[in-house]
Amino acid sequence: MTLTRPPTEVTDASGPARRPAIGRAVALLALLAVAALIPLLGPRAALDGTGEAAAPGAGGIALLRGVLFAALCVPAGELFAARLARRVPGAPLAVAPRSWAPFAAATGFVAALGLASVVATGNMLPGRLSDMDLGGLYQTRDGKLALLEVNAFVVIGLCALYRRPGLQVWPLAAVAAAESLRAHPTTEYSPLVGSGLTLVHVICAALWTGGLLHVLRMLRAWGPSDAGAALLGLYARVAAVLFAALTATGTWSALRRMPPSTVFDQLTTTAYGRTLLAKLLLVAAVAALALSARLRLRRATDPLSADSPARAEVVALGLVVVVSGVLTALPLPIRW
Repeated sequence: MTLTRPPTEVTDASGPARRPAIGRAVALLALLAVAALIPLLGPRAALDGTGEAAAPGAGGIALLRGVLFAALCVPAGELFAARLARRVPGAPLAVAPRSWAPFAAATGFVAALGLASVVATGNMLPGRLSDMDLGGLYQTRDGKLALLEVNAFVVIGLCALYRRPGLQVWPLAAVAAAESLRAHPTTEYSPLVGSGLTLVHVICAALWTGGLLHVLRMLRAWGPSDAGAALLGLYARVAAVLFAALTATGTWSALRRMPPSTVFDQLTTTAYGRTLLAKLLLVAAVAALALSARLRLRRATDPLSADSPARAEVVALGLVVVVSGVLTALPLPIRW
């Protein structure tokens, strides 16, 4: 049985049928503008009234980190969604949307290069080339991790261009590992535990966000079909496990940085806590949208109608990625 939808009315190119497309384009541009402004203005807003001081150029660093996270999600999600599709009986695997991995790799390379230049300037935004000590990158832990990310995105791009998507797993894992190690310096209490929690958190977030994006692109390419509904249902089941892992690792990581007795106070009085609270609210919204999509998938006559809340879920997940970038640029809370 094939699921069908009523045919859409064909009108003149300048008629009403063009208005939804124009509206979607305007909405996309607005979302991109918001996504760019959050990391640029977020640190300043989060620090207001806390008495804390952020590192110079925190807005630019937050923007670069958010772009890097997004660039990690896209190829990871494509691999994840493709693997799920192979488990769907009768899936038209020959019909696939164009890969965005090359563009994501190029974007991630630029962001990683920008972050490497920040490390080479002593964790400040460089004003000119002479400010950077590129040779010094090989002599510090942060510098080596930054170079690892730059090289990893080069390899991701080459694998995508030469149609070797399976090989992308290793450089993607390298980026996730580098970010996890960078977030927990050796001077921190139990840094390996923190890095392990962050690694699981980053991987689950990349699979959830990038996976949903590519699943929706595959549904659009396949059109209304039983295979599309089955793929969305399979993704929903796996996403529930990813959400549980994200919740567990995120909670544990937050309690390591904000002891239980100080959590509620620091969520409102520190920049890190305020941004973390904003991220938690966004994740709660994502969970509600995911639940709505799951209920629609079970009850609707046309299961593919569940893609409406799923599209909103992608947008909310994108904002979570952006806020995560802001979180990395803020001073860590004080352990009282």
